[in-house]
Amino acid sequence: MCHYCGCRDIPLIRDYIAEHERATNLGGDAVRALDRGELTEATALLLAMAAELRSHWQGEENGLFAVMRRDELFAEHIGPLVKEHRELETLLDACDLTKPSDQARVRTAVFELHEHIAKEEDGLFPAALVTLSGDEWDASMQAWHEAHPKDLMIGE
Repeated sequence: MCHYCGCRDIPLIRDYIAEHERATNLGGDAVRALDRGELTEATALLLAMAAELRSHWQGEENGLFAVMRRDELFAEHIGPLVKEHRELETLLDACDLTKPSDQARVRTAVFELHEHIAKEEDGLFPAALVTLSGDEWDASMQAWHEAHPKDLMIGE
């Protein structure tokens, strides 16, 4: 992930990145719990990861993605990202960690989540920094707040 463009200084992007970090940490912890054979702990961690991602995706898709999707150039990149959100959501909702095949699918999904996040943090977020207007940032921020009704942004 880049650290040079300045998008991490934008409150909304900073919070999206923090949510990414929490989700990947939970996913990594779940995989390590699977490695130890601790299925109850792995399940609890995946439930926490799913909860983190649901609010994250809602804010992202209804805010930043919706605003950026108005531009055809970005729309072609956003569609596949949303598809990846739904695929991971489906897996997290339906996986049965007593099945080795689902354990393998979770391991793969956690690995692929890092790749997904790189597409957002190294591509979409820096593009947002240089293309969004003030009104578009406001709409994106509003969507984040609606997705996180009981939370404050970092620094608020």
